[in-house]
Amino acid sequence: MLRITHDISIDEDDIEIVFVRASGPGGQNVNKVSTAAQLRYEALRANLPPDMAARLNRLAGQRMTKDGWIVIHAQRYRTQERNKQDAIDRLTDLLRDAAFRPKPRRATRPTLASKTRRLEGKKHRSETKSMRNTRNVD
Repeated sequence: MLRITHDISIDEDDIEIVFVRASGPGGQNVNKVSTAAQLRYEALRANLPPDMAARLNRLAGQRMTKDGWIVIHAQRYRTQERNKQDAIDRLTDLLRDAAFRPKPRRATRPTLASKTRRLEGKKHRSETKSMRNTRNVD
């Protein structure tokens, strides 16, 4: 079991990891060894709270397919084990971010002091600019 938060955990059997060939530099070794890890996790099947599932869908972006699978491709390291751990860490970070419920914003009104400071600043700036004006004094 992977612990996401103190009350949310996912079963490791729900995660599918397949090793594929990595792209990019690496010489002849890159054509022979499958070191990149492709992690697949079915988020729709998991028993996640509805608000967390909505945030997960928004945060995952292109990593989530239309069928509800989260696909993470990890090829940062040269070994399968480190790429596998990197993919699992990235999945847990994504789920942890989705579990965080943002604090709702309450609209506030500017105070009278802040309004007067803003108007004083505008007046001062206006005076500075008007002094630059070249007028012909008769």
